[in-house]
Amino acid sequence: MSPRRNRPKGAGESAPVPDAEPSGRYGGFERTEDWQGEDWRVRRVAGASAAGKTYRCPGCDQEIPSGLAHVVAWPAYSGVDERRHWHTGCWGAKDRRGVKERRSRNAPRY
Repeated sequence: MSPRRNRPKGAGESAPVPDAEPSGRYGGFERTEDWQGEDWRVRRVAGASAAGKTYRCPGCDQEIPSGLAHVVAWPAYSGVDERRHWHTGCWGAKDRRGVKERRSRNAPRY
């Protein structure tokens, strides 16, 4: 005898996003967003898919530890070398807060 189902079939399943296309590598969905007058490709990365590497978020200049869900974004008309890994919250607040400029400790602030 098979075990009883606790949920009706189809419960909790979300409808696919009409604007998104599936990604083969990370298993997420890519979408296009407009930011600073450019089209950006945006992909959410699940925590399980993000295992193994540590990235630095350009929004807050903090590390994104291995295994943490985050967002990967790059300009739509450029290559894969332009990909940047963002915290999900930093990507959402990118219009209120600009990209942090990285400089050395003794560099001038002008």
